[in-house]
Amino acid sequence: MADIDAWVWWLIGAAALGIPLVITAMPELGMLAVGAVAGAVTAGMGGGVILQVLVFAVVSCALILVVRPVAARHRAQQPQLATGVEALKGQQAVVVERVDGRGGRVKIGGEIWSARTLDPDAAFDKDHEVDVVDIKGATAIVM
Repeated sequence: MADIDAWVWWLIGAAALGIPLVITAMPELGMLAVGAVAGAVTAGMGGGVILQVLVFAVVSCALILVVRPVAARHRAQQPQLATGVEALKGQQAVVVERVDGRGGRVKIGGEIWSARTLDPDAAFDKDHEVDVVDIKGATAIVM
């Protein structure tokens, strides 16, 4: 074991961290693996053991401190493209049959939908343009 260079051990460590990264999808393991590769590069350039460990620690911690919050923000963002009923919210609709708090019909993007008003006391007559506020089941809530 003494005849194996230190950089090889760092690469073995990087691979050992990369395997669970693929299995568990924990990005922190990937950042530690990159730190191990940095340790291997340091060892290959002739750096001592203390410098290798220091480079590993600094690179790994820097990646975790910088990349992890960016990834968390990216994961928390709402999708840019709404699909399905979510895409209908905020759309304009045209009343095809009087709409009030009990019901009616509107045309949204070429499709006829049952509808009711957000305000139970409001009413809209035929050909009036309304805004789709929400979709409840197969009913558009308009105002």
